[in-house]
Amino acid sequence: MKKQFFNVPDSSGHFGQYGGRFVPETLMPALIELEEAYLNLKKDKTFLRKLKELQKDFIGRATPLYFAENLTQKIGGAKIYLKREDLCHTGAHKINNALAQALLAKKMGKTRVIAETGAGQHGVATATGAALAGLECDVYMGAEDVRRQSLNVFRMKLLGAKVIEVTLGSKTLKDAINEALRDWTTNVRNTHYVMGTAFGPHPYPMMVRNFQSVIGQEARRQILQKEKRLPDCLIACVGGGSNSIGLFHPFLKDNIKMIGVEAGGLGVKSGKHAARFAGGSLGVFQGCKSYLLQDDDGNVLGTHSVSAGLDYASVGPEHAYLRDMHKVEYTSVKDNEALKAFELLSRTEGIIPALESSHAIAQGIKTAKKLGNKSIIIINLSGRGDKDVQEVAKIKGISL
Repeated sequence: MKKQFFNVPDSSGHFGQYGGRFVPETLMPALIELEEAYLNLKKDKTFLRKLKELQKDFIGRATPLYFAENLTQKIGGAKIYLKREDLCHTGAHKINNALAQALLAKKMGKTRVIAETGAGQHGVATATGAALAGLECDVYMGAEDVRRQSLNVFRMKLLGAKVIEVTLGSKTLKDAINEALRDWTTNVRNTHYVMGTAFGPHPYPMMVRNFQSVIGQEARRQILQKEKRLPDCLIACVGGGSNSIGLFHPFLKDNIKMIGVEAGGLGVKSGKHAARFAGGSLGVFQGCKSYLLQDDDGNVLGTHSVSAGLDYASVGPEHAYLRDMHKVEYTSVKDNEALKAFELLSRTEGIIPALESSHAIAQGIKTAKKLGNKSIIIINLSGRGDKDVQEVAKIKGISL
């Protein structure tokens, strides 16, 4: 049973029944080229050495595993540790993947990268990696997310990227991905698409997972050093699912409870949410097969979340697989719960979390109360909340 968690995806990119490649024929050569380049670079010692150096000196790894003593005392119950991905350069875990893909694109001889972004963190990270690698960069972003994340839009422009506002559909992440895929189809010769999450056609779910697994690898070493044992529970928010799979994957062989937290929005019954496992069904979307919010005719439903990064209609295929295998439990947290956690962590620990990460904090609070004080929880604090301060102020009716 344990080994099968590490034997996915198969050679065709499937995690059980999930994953695969569902793309136009024009994109198949680009995906095959990408897979071959990635598999070769995985064994390239010079490339791996360069990436490790940049992880240390540019990104700022290893990020700390911080004991949130004040929060633990306030909540009661389990000891709460935070994996501080908010301290990465650019403010979130996204740089782990974006920088690695920018280096990969350079090795492949590409001169341009494109990306999609919701909360803006992946766009900033891709623009950063492109600047470092000397690549042209265009970022697609839904108009609603441009409004919510104006600070990150300006950061991308400062880094030399062109931000292309998408005014189609719901004007959020799924629409940005659609436009980025169209661009890539047209410009595959000189362009690499830096997919920001563990989703899309093979090899992206596998590749992004592996680039993000540095989170869990570090957390595993750090908790053994601090507590001389492994944690009882791991918790992370799940949009597409890269920060969560990055934390979970190095622990899959262990008997540890893992909880992925989706965006409950205004509640699953309201229809205004992004809880794919609670309200979705199996479908094909943007290159792969996974759980998807869709109607009976297969039309993609609108989503809602206070956090732009979780406001997405589908979820990474490996998460669907791990849920089927009963290895990871998936739940959801509502907007109001995430906002309370956003303020609570800020006031108790002096750490302002991203609204995405606030969903994980909210679930961590619930879980800590249920577990005894001899238990240990690690929550992935996937990003910092600077980008969300204006939006939270607006929600609270405070003018800045």
